[in-house]
Amino acid sequence: MLAAIQRTYGAPNVLTLEQIEPPTPGPGDVLVQVHASPVTQGDRRLRSSDFPALTWLPGRLIFGVTRPRNPVTGTQFAGRVVAVGDEVTRFAVGDDVFGSADRGAYAELLVVPEGGAMASIPQGWGYAEAASMPYGGVTALAFLRQMAELSAGEHVAIVGASGGVGRVAVQLAHALGAEVTAVCSRDHELLGDLGADHVVDRRVEDFTAHASRYDVVFDTSGRVPFRACRGALTAQGRYLTLFMTARALWEMAWTRVRGGQRATCGVALGDRDLVEELAGLMAQGSVRAVVARRHPLEQIVAAHEDLETGEYSGDIVVEYTRADVTSARLPRAA
Repeated sequence: MLAAIQRTYGAPNVLTLEQIEPPTPGPGDVLVQVHASPVTQGDRRLRSSDFPALTWLPGRLIFGVTRPRNPVTGTQFAGRVVAVGDEVTRFAVGDDVFGSADRGAYAELLVVPEGGAMASIPQGWGYAEAASMPYGGVTALAFLRQMAELSAGEHVAIVGASGGVGRVAVQLAHALGAEVTAVCSRDHELLGDLGADHVVDRRVEDFTAHASRYDVVFDTSGRVPFRACRGALTAQGRYLTLFMTARALWEMAWTRVRGGQRATCGVALGDRDLVEELAGLMAQGSVRAVVARRHPLEQIVAAHEDLETGEYSGDIVVEYTRADVTSARLPRAA
């Protein structure tokens, strides 16, 4: 099968296309023929070993100290089940699925555990659109619903709202019944269409200038620390950031002891429950995909370069258009 291979950390051109042996599913595994996979900021970090702050050493230990432990890259996918292990009951051959994987999604075939971070694609969703949802969707669910416990009637500011996580966070917060302020430097009209009640251009207005305005501030950009938001948060306000720095960890511990306003940082890992909840929101029409550009797998380097330019208002998706991955070429389940 064809796969994008990375044998060292670095710029987009470290990615090469190679023919490799297809993976073999075990008794509890599902074999997915991948039809689409997005290029996310998470994929960029894994490619370049750009692990933020305190996560650099754990990241290298997990993914490879001197070079990637798993050379097949890609972490999000959508496709069709083409084989299942003998013990699998959750999915059947022919099911369309989407979800997250540790690595290996930039390939024509991907093995996923039956109980992994995967769900059926809702009716009416295409592969590219479904593939683009787990990265931002799982993160938004974990941070806003689980960590912040955002509820209807509260006011939330999404910082970096035009990014991959921010766009879904705006939609999710709106679906939860919150008043949503999107803080960004572009895509103002798009964010209004996605459910933002207010759009603040961070280049010309300081959203933190409003005293005690927000119940939740969710910083997806790493630009606005907790100390800058304290005056804008309510007495029991919650601040969340995707960036696990030493200061963020200290503030999280300090606010737990002190009480009142709370700071939180962390890492959102996809699991079955979160992806299935996301699929439910997709089916209800509560969230939608924003795909800006599509590339064939053969242009994987160009797709990563597009992400790094930051020019596109939406997700960059790699589509797999080869038609010769047939059942005759599939490995037998163990």
